[in-house]
Amino acid sequence: MLHVSPESLEFRALPGRDSADPFPGLPDAEFSVRQVRLRPDGPRRPHRHPHSVEVVHVLAGTGTAWVEGERTRVGPGDTFLVPAGAAHATLPDPGIDLEVLCFFPRGDLGSNLEELDGPELGSPPV
Repeated sequence: MLHVSPESLEFRALPGRDSADPFPGLPDAEFSVRQVRLRPDGPRRPHRHPHSVEVVHVLAGTGTAWVEGERTRVGPGDTFLVPAGAAHATLPDPGIDLEVLCFFPRGDLGSNLEELDGPELGSPPV
């Protein structure tokens, strides 16, 4: 069994978010997992995963899931599915950090992530 404590996560900065791989270098993995922290400081641009769906589980905070122009309110305990190739972003509410756990049925997330130029998104006021 592999066990990962929160203190051992190494977050790296991405546009509008910080992301950590709890299982870096796992050989022959058929999946990817990311723990992501989203700060409420400014607009976001969407990204997409052309080769797989993404399952997102909200750990803490509240916000909005934006998928291809559709907005859905999300909070702790919510889980949502993003279709393969869909432009999407998770937007924290103003003044609130949002933390999510993301699952992908593909081992190489690096070849399955495209940052998009627009549109620029922001969370609606709560």
